[in-house]
Amino acid sequence: MARHVCGISGGKDSSALAVYMRDRVPDMEYFFCDTGAELPETYAYLSKLEVVLGRPIIRLNSTRSFDHYFEVFRGTLPSPQMRWCTSLLKIKPLEEWIGDDDVISYVAIRSDEGNRKGYVSTKANIRTVFPFIDDDVDHDGVLKILQDAGINLPDYYKWRTRSGCYFCFFQRKAEWVGLADNHPDLFKRAVAIEQKILKDAGVSGDVSFESNAMKGGHYTWSQGETLTELLSRRKEIMERHAKSLKRAKSRRKNLPLVDVLADALDDEDESTPCTVCHL
Repeated sequence: MARHVCGISGGKDSSALAVYMRDRVPDMEYFFCDTGAELPETYAYLSKLEVVLGRPIIRLNSTRSFDHYFEVFRGTLPSPQMRWCTSLLKIKPLEEWIGDDDVISYVAIRSDEGNRKGYVSTKANIRTVFPFIDDDVDHDGVLKILQDAGINLPDYYKWRTRSGCYFCFFQRKAEWVGLADNHPDLFKRAVAIEQKILKDAGVSGDVSFESNAMKGGHYTWSQGETLTELLSRRKEIMERHAKSLKRAKSRRKNLPLVDVLADALDDEDESTPCTVCHL
């Protein structure tokens, strides 16, 4: 008999899918790949979700932490071109947990984003299904599921629209400022990781360095500048963000605030995030 598994990233879509499947597949196994570097809001939301589901969400911890792999890949931060954090801290522990069992994996791609790709294993024993596509559940449907369940959105959606590690390289500039404002301790940790990379790369003195080539490589979390430089431009970044919010509100009336924020952030950077982490 096949196992039924549903991964939860801490984002709205996967959380809504978990609720949606709760009564449809009673023996569902819910899991969360915990990197140990998630936002506090994510852990709090998982606890709320467990109450609604009436079942535990299994935490899959990699046998090796981010800190271990950071040492292994010293000199190279995870990036869109080299997502070792996803492969080693998300996919590897999941496939080890599944083993050779026959599994049906439920993935939260919505019907209004059918061209988006989630995690689809190449292992022959794992079959992936997309209930939201099959049942025509779109973005508004996801919000309704969460609202009806009484859990709504994670608190981080007030300033960030993508789940994942606090230092995720897919964050937009305004989201980095949001991290500094909401979790200054985590922002300082991200800066410390970045500074260690720069030091190991032979950059001495102030982290505001001259080499644009290095800034464009795997030495900084945010492309083109260090986090210290980014935060020094807080006023400029947030003024541009405020203009994007205003444009988003004017383009589409009566949008929920989360959609206005998402539209504004996409205006600033529409790069597609990794769906293993951000559903």
